Amino acid sequence: MLDSQSPSAMIATMAVEARAAARALALLPTERRRAGLVAAAGALRAATAEILAANAIDMARGAANGLTPAMLDRLRLDEARVAAMADGVATVAALADPVGAVIDEATRPNGLVLRRVRVPIGVIGIIYESRPNVTADAAALCVMSGNAVVLRGGSEAVESNAAIHRAFVAGLAEAGVPAGAVQRVATTDRAAVGAMLAADGLIDLIVPRGGKSLVARVQAEARVPVLAHLDGINHVVVHASADPAMAERIVLDAKMRRTGICGAMETLLIDTGYPAASALIAALAGTGCEVRGDGRASAIAPGIAAARDEDWDTEYLDAIASVAMVDGLDGALAHIARHGSHHTDAIVAADEDAARRFLAEVDSAIVLWNASTQFADGGEFGLGAEIGIATGRLHARGPVALEGLTTYKWIGLGTGQVRG
Repeated sequence: MLDSQSPSAMIATMAVEARAAARALALLPTERRRAGLVAAAGALRAATAEILAANAIDMARGAANGLTPAMLDRLRLDEARVAAMADGVATVAALADPVGAVIDEATRPNGLVLRRVRVPIGVIGIIYESRPNVTADAAALCVMSGNAVVLRGGSEAVESNAAIHRAFVAGLAEAGVPAGAVQRVATTDRAAVGAMLAADGLIDLIVPRGGKSLVARVQAEARVPVLAHLDGINHVVVHASADPAMAERIVLDAKMRRTGICGAMETLLIDTGYPAASALIAALAGTGCEVRGDGRASAIAPGIAAARDEDWDTEYLDAIASVAMVDGLDGALAHIARHGSHHTDAIVAADEDAARRFLAEVDSAIVLWNASTQFADGGEFGLGAEIGIATGRLHARGPVALEGLTTYKWIGLGTGQVRG
């Protein structure tokens, strides 16, 4: 029994089973994998009452344990969120299958044909906190891309994750897809995380989704390749040329639509040439957001709190925003280069030259012009769902979905060529 094993032995057992399922999954035709996900989506809808009952237990426990309002919002499920979760799985099922796609092809002078072809990575380990929808999103993306997955959710969502997992794998099995392709680590023992991070040769890629402390631990301890972002310190720059109504609409959405997600704006940078800065700060404060400003922002909006040095490097994930006045686009670019986390940054501007310079020079995974940073989401990018946002420079960047969960191999087609 897995429950009687040490965390290392448990993870090894699960990974071996996942590896076997991954080999079978990679050979299944696209339509079989699609059918498995459609059945899983149906099973999630049918299990709505069970999932919500489980989530109620987690919510009560989380409130008793002092989870912040932002964390409780990430944890909370209702009928609409369960329906959206199921719809996301069905959407992934309808996406183009990356497995087997030919990336490019060339014929060498000797007639040898070389192709680069997309293939699954293998076994993916997902370590995540709070959001139980990740259980379904990650499972769907991995199955559709031909990968098996080992899911380790946080203790705060253990009941919700278990209910979602039960429904999901029941749907897979109904459609003849190996249920072993989606494994869930049931224990809340933190040693299981360490075992996953040390499972080199058993797990091919680790994707952490959670707070800074979790991601920092994963990046520090992992002996398995990691795809992650550490912080979402996202900026909205309001250029001198920005339309005031548009600027206000974008800034309020970027900060306040959902404050606890990694795409939320944390810092507002206002060009000193922008004529409606005080009104914009007042509008942001008027939503109930705590505004912390630098000296120049405080001078035009005296009621706001004074920003500290650490504010510019803080991912609040709450109704708090730091505001700085900057000297033109150069000042904004310098601030982002010094304090940004390479996640998502946006500019509001009517000046096309300024906007295009911003898009070219900001080194972030996602850069936006006249749009809210809250669009940093795989579903909004047309990817169906995402397994996470990657801010590194290797393998994948931005929302990671089906294509980001594949690698490639070279296939050579010869007619007897030798190098003799």
